[in-house]
Amino acid sequence: MNTIMNSPFLIFALSIMVLWLSARLGVYIARWGGKLAADDRDDFGLVVAATLTLLGLIIGFSFSMAVTRYDQRKNYEEAEANAIGTEYVRADLLPAADAAGLRTLLRNYLALRISFYEARAESQLPQINASTAQVQSELWTAVQAPAAGQPSPVIALAVAGMNDVLNSQGYTQAAWWNRIPTAAWGLMVLIAICCNLLIGYGAHHGETRAHLLLVLPLVLSISFLLIADIDSPRGGIIRVRAQNLQSLAHSLQAP
Repeated sequence: MNTIMNSPFLIFALSIMVLWLSARLGVYIARWGGKLAADDRDDFGLVVAATLTLLGLIIGFSFSMAVTRYDQRKNYEEAEANAIGTEYVRADLLPAADAAGLRTLLRNYLALRISFYEARAESQLPQINASTAQVQSELWTAVQAPAAGQPSPVIALAVAGMNDVLNSQGYTQAAWWNRIPTAAWGLMVLIAICCNLLIGYGAHHGETRAHLLLVLPLVLSISFLLIADIDSPRGGIIRVRAQNLQSLAHSLQAP
C-alpha cells in the first residue's frame, strides 16, 4: 500500500483502468436489466447528479488536505533552517574551543538535513536517519558539557537554541508522516467507481452520452494523480525543496 501511495503515476494508471472498467460494467448491467421506465429516468438522473456532487466534494476536501500537509512540510523546512542558523550564531556564547566544534557539527547536521529532503528512495532513509540521530547526540553533548561546567544565563541561550534545532527535526518528521488517511482514499475511490457504474448504466439507456465513459474516468484519474502527487513527500513531481536549508548552507560556506 505504501508503494502505491508514493507512486502518483501508478495511481493514475490504476485509476483510469478501474474506473473505465466500472463504466463498461455499468453498460453490461443495464443490458441485463432492461430499459428504464419513463417514470424512473428522472429519479435516475437525480441519483447520478447527487453521486457526482458527493464525489466532487470529497475530491475537493482531499485536495485541501493534501495542500495543507504540503504547506506544513514547507513551513517546517523553513523552521529548521531558522533554528540551525540561530544556533550557529549562538555558538559564540560558548567558549572558543566549544564554539568551533559546535559549528562543525552544525554544518554536518545541515548537510544531513538537506540529504533527507533530497532523498527520493525510501532505501536511503535508514542511513540518513541513523547518521542524523548520531549527530544530534553529539550536538547535545557539545552544548551540555559547557553548560554543566559553567552554568549561566548566556550559555542557557545556546542550550535553548539547540533544543529548538532538535525539536524542529521531530516536527518535520511528523509532518512527513502526516498523509491523507487510507480510509479517505478508499472512500473516494469507492464513490468514483459507483459514479462510473451509474454513468455506464445511463449510457445504455440514452441518459448519458457514450463518450463520457472515457472522459469521466480520465478526469477523475487526473484528479487522483494531482492529489497523490501533492500528498506524497518523495514521489511524483511536486515536492518540498530544501531551499532555506540550502541557502543557509551556502551562507555558512561563504568567506
